[in-house]
Amino acid sequence: MKKIVTIAGSDSCGGAGIQADLKTIALLGEYGLSVITALTAQNTLGVTGIHPVPLTFIASQWDAVVSDILIDAVKTGMLWDKDVITLIATKLRTSKIPIKVFDPVMVSKSGATLLTREGQSAFIDKLLPLATIVTPNIPEARILSGQRINTIRDMEQAARRIHQRGAQNVLIKGGHRRGPAVDVLFDGKKLFFFSVPRIQTRHTHGTGCTFASALAVELTRNPSIPEAVEKAKTFITKSISFGFSLGKGHGPTNPYAVLHRDVEVYHAIQALQKAFQTLQAHTVGALIPEVQSNLGYAIPWAQSADDVVAFPGRLVRCRDTIVAAGPPEPGASRHVANIILTAMAYDPEYRSVMNIRYEKRVLQKCREQKWRVKSFDRAQEPQKVQKKEGSSLEWGVSSVLDKSHRIPDVIYDLGGVGKEPMIRVFGKTPQEVVRKVLCLR
Repeated sequence: MKKIVTIAGSDSCGGAGIQADLKTIALLGEYGLSVITALTAQNTLGVTGIHPVPLTFIASQWDAVVSDILIDAVKTGMLWDKDVITLIATKLRTSKIPIKVFDPVMVSKSGATLLTREGQSAFIDKLLPLATIVTPNIPEARILSGQRINTIRDMEQAARRIHQRGAQNVLIKGGHRRGPAVDVLFDGKKLFFFSVPRIQTRHTHGTGCTFASALAVELTRNPSIPEAVEKAKTFITKSISFGFSLGKGHGPTNPYAVLHRDVEVYHAIQALQKAFQTLQAHTVGALIPEVQSNLGYAIPWAQSADDVVAFPGRLVRCRDTIVAAGPPEPGASRHVANIILTAMAYDPEYRSVMNIRYEKRVLQKCREQKWRVKSFDRAQEPQKVQKKEGSSLEWGVSSVLDKSHRIPDVIYDLGGVGKEPMIRVFGKTPQEVVRKVLCLR
């Protein structure tokens, strides 16, 4: 097990600083230790107080850790002022720690100063020459390079300038630019670019801390800087995608995202199996269309078809009941996934759907239940949608939801050339969907 010490401030909100670092290191399977430089009073709305830790006690924490434990990597975050940086630089110069990841934390998400102006100069003079890699965002890179940064070309030039000031590797994170989120890595010889689609969320508190900690972990496993950056980027992208809606301001990223996804997939599989058993116990065979049926359930915050669990091979009619070719699994039905993901874009709570046979009597029963029943006409489908494989259902459901104030219980269509008429039953859970389907026998 790798041992990684984080030197940073404490975040009382738990989303950044020491708390985010230790969670990330532990979740990635390694052991985290800490040297706390400052205590902060903060929440999702901002920082309300900072209490610097006395230098002698910072030194005591460091000495206690490194005198007893062989450290594989160090990661720094909030260092607060020139004196702390001078102390840490002195300690690092006399240590034999091979990997040093420096996150130049200067300003909080809410705009609070976390590194004094004198501290910024000390960071450049004393820490940059010791860095295995430094990971500034664009505002921080402006300070470290002394130049304006507006374009990716500017990022490249700034990375070269920061490298000239001593850092072995420089990764400038592009999240503060508009457009695609592009990060630029310079290793002293080559430039590398890392780009992912921008995630539309305000819950990004602790992003830099979480990423730098993940990078420190990956570097203890793989000396390739670009490969380590790629893996850390994957981790932070998932963490941002599944960020916590916590408090009234900027919620934290979610380093548990990878584990949470596995847990949520397991829960979805269990829920679908239970719902399927309920269907099998009733005479629902007549509700299965010629193209067969499926029942799907998305995990919370689903982003793609792989986040939607359904039955591979569909649900098939067998006399008066149904059978499944196999147990439910993620990514088993892109058709069902497209429907659910489209619905979730309008209301994230509606995560389940089942398609059943279209019959006028079934539609009449829906109306007798006083359900919200809506439809779309495939004849109105744009040509560009028709040409794109798998986009018809997304268009059809969207065309309904664009005009609705809430998710209907049922969306149906009368089919088209080569397309069977179909009824789709929506619900928040598979159990809710099944209860509705059983009312239509």
